[in-house]
Amino acid sequence: MPEPKALPFSARDATCPFDPAAELYELQEREGLPRVPVPSPIMGEFEAVELTRYTDAKDAMSDPRLQMGFVFDPEQPRTMMNQPGNLLNYNGADHRRLRRMLTSAFTVKRIRGLLPKIEEIVDSRLDALEAAGPGADIVHEFSTPIPTLVICELLGVPYEDRESFQRRAKIGLDVNTTREEQIANLAEMDAYMGRLVAEHRRSPGDNLLGSVVRDFGDQLTEDELTGIGNMLLVAGHETTASMLSSGVALLLQNPDQLAVVRDDPEAVGDAVEELLRYCSPAIALPREAAEDMVVNGQWIEKGERVVTSLLVANRRIPGAEGDLDVLDVRRTPAPHVTFGYGPHQCLGQQLARAELRVALPALFKRFPTLALGVPEDEVDYRTTALVFAVNKLPVTW
Repeated sequence: MPEPKALPFSARDATCPFDPAAELYELQEREGLPRVPVPSPIMGEFEAVELTRYTDAKDAMSDPRLQMGFVFDPEQPRTMMNQPGNLLNYNGADHRRLRRMLTSAFTVKRIRGLLPKIEEIVDSRLDALEAAGPGADIVHEFSTPIPTLVICELLGVPYEDRESFQRRAKIGLDVNTTREEQIANLAEMDAYMGRLVAEHRRSPGDNLLGSVVRDFGDQLTEDELTGIGNMLLVAGHETTASMLSSGVALLLQNPDQLAVVRDDPEAVGDAVEELLRYCSPAIALPREAAEDMVVNGQWIEKGERVVTSLLVANRRIPGAEGDLDVLDVRRTPAPHVTFGYGPHQCLGQQLARAELRVALPALFKRFPTLALGVPEDEVDYRTTALVFAVNKLPVTW
């Protein structure tokens, strides 16, 4: 079996997977913008301009001339990267039309109203972790169930279906699958979500999917509703679960930083921002130049693909205090690009922040002696998918 390929713009250090690979730092120091080969199960390997500097990344993600590189094409087979309703497959007015239908569900005020439910879910998973006993896997008992339960509650998706939709999400985010596997995977996702959409068409529930059907159902096709549901379900649990797992692993390896998160409630918000910046779990999907343009004095031709390394951009932020290669949860939050930037900035970022702010201190308060159950160099990280994560994290206390 061939060695899994890592995306060059999110490559991580082999000895410390939280750090960017050395070549990403080297690219930041070079003049010009390199062209790199990017593996893709949908398009095959393609060449793209790689951006590694923070200012270039922000400029690119906010520039309307750099459009999403996976625009929905009804003539091509359906995959997670080619699906009606998925915000990541749209630009301009089409993107704004769909995004406006969803933004009210993810405002700071609405997320604040979800806090009691998030706290209830976190408490229940802490009980489950305690019942499982020392040696339990944080990923299985804690960090994956929490955002999964929250997004199921928010969307109106049965939690008992979690194993199947979590499996499909992992396939969809795996760049080492084949085009055929991706097509078959989305067909399964569509069949599942299509049944839920049909139920809401008949009787809209008191949840996000139900409200979209109720308020905008006459403006959306069944395919668009299905794509919206798929997008929210995958994005709503996968990245936050990954961030929770990697955040726990990172803090357990930095006990002085863990103590701040555990003992100082006033510091938790800033600590979460620092963990998000440092871990940078997700990637920015490729863009495509809609016309000839210049970035940082370098020419990019119409039709060229552009990829952005959020991972290394977050380690060199102009004006940020201190050494950004060092985790410092008391740092004044640096304006990271972990959630992207510009019109495609992550819709659910406030929900992710809320879950992290509740779950992390609660975990370390319940288990003040929590420790890794395996040596640091035996923690199983996932470094070749679209989302960086910990596959398994045994702990003891």
